[in-house]
Amino acid sequence: MTLRHALKRRQGWQRRLTVPQFTVVTGLLVIVIGTILLATPLCSSSRVGIWEALFTATSAITVTGLSIIDIGTDLTSFGQAVLALMILSGGLGLMAITTFLQGFVVQGTGLRRRLDRGQTLDEFGIGGVGRTFRGIALTAALVILLGALVLYSFGFDDIPDRGERLWAAVFHSISAYNNAGFGLWSDSLQRYHNNVVVNGVVMVLIVMGGLGWRVTSDLANRGFRYRGRGRRRLSLHTRLVLRTTALLVVFGAVGLALTEWLNRGEVFIGMDWPERWMTALFESVTARTAGFTTVPFSLENITDSGTLLLITLMFIGASPGGTGGGIKTTTVAALMAATRSTLRGRETVVIRNRQISDKVVLRALSITTASLIFVLAMALLLSIASNLNGEEPFTFLEMLFTCISAFATVGLDLGVTEQLGRFGQAVLMVGMFVGRLGILLLLSAIWEAMTQEQIHMHRQNRIGYPREDLYV
Repeated sequence: MTLRHALKRRQGWQRRLTVPQFTVVTGLLVIVIGTILLATPLCSSSRVGIWEALFTATSAITVTGLSIIDIGTDLTSFGQAVLALMILSGGLGLMAITTFLQGFVVQGTGLRRRLDRGQTLDEFGIGGVGRTFRGIALTAALVILLGALVLYSFGFDDIPDRGERLWAAVFHSISAYNNAGFGLWSDSLQRYHNNVVVNGVVMVLIVMGGLGWRVTSDLANRGFRYRGRGRRRLSLHTRLVLRTTALLVVFGAVGLALTEWLNRGEVFIGMDWPERWMTALFESVTARTAGFTTVPFSLENITDSGTLLLITLMFIGASPGGTGGGIKTTTVAALMAATRSTLRGRETVVIRNRQISDKVVLRALSITTASLIFVLAMALLLSIASNLNGEEPFTFLEMLFTCISAFATVGLDLGVTEQLGRFGQAVLMVGMFVGRLGILLLLSAIWEAMTQEQIHMHRQNRIGYPREDLYV
């Protein structure tokens, strides 16, 4: 009886997993499958071993774009197609796919479990996971196809072979919309640095993918519905995301152009001002988790102030529910609003005449603090590993840039990733995985695994404690 009971418990392990734990397990499973596929001769050349395949699969599933192989030459056409499928599965929302699959694995879940799943899935709604996922997939397919059509007809018209041009258009459209940053050429999009069509289409795809499903759905459902005195009534979330995104793009473009001009950086050398502004705008957009670049990046041709500006944009990232990473635009907006309320002596946080709950502000603070600690820990590990192994020394700015690029799933590289040893690349893989899933979700999965009695934990949450002031 004891053996039968133990076997029955082991067979039902997947039903006892919480949503965060199931998300982590599913993500790891998809990465393992992708690694095995990419390592086969059908997908790659002999240069790609298990380690290179593992790093590439992790970067694809987390839609990061960091790579230690040449996608265009080291992967076969079939391997590139497999990589595109992994980018799609990770970019369209690993958590959305996980919860959609969980409906088939976990049967008989009650209302509380369905509520928890809805909250984990960016509050997609009770019973609406399948419908929402279909909406996400259809919207993504439409935008990707339109982007590929424009790139094929007007952007990549310098490619004579039609089949090669079509695949380049489709692959880069998928990569751009999913904020992945993978390209078929070793120089990313540097050969198209003065091509207005390629720059414009890629930027539009990146922004649309980074806005998030809630924003695009709100724009489609309410954007053209006029009420009252003809004013559009979009949700506070949509208005906040659009405004913050626009401010960050403009701030990044103007800041990058001016800092490199004033400090005589070499990244824009030889460019006239129209081309310089287009390049600065593109890099400002792509720094927020996309990873494409139209100019070569290294500490030799970009100033420290420009590098710091890119680090800031990368760390903030895209918006909730989007295909990008980072701490998210709404997190920064909530923190700025809390700072403004503190300076004005208010006890509540108000954004556009709407009071924000303390729970939201506390979550924003937790995400930012945990992310900062995690990134600094990554940089510390890279520094220790490079010193112990006698690897080529990197500056702290290079290591911090690379760690934030991995954690925020950006993919911009100063030439550090390929020069790192196995341990350093493993640190980046962990950072990519944690950054894509979300630092709080991973910590929640670990905490729930350590806590055996969930009922006891819920009871603990209901306990009230006396208040006391703390001086800060």
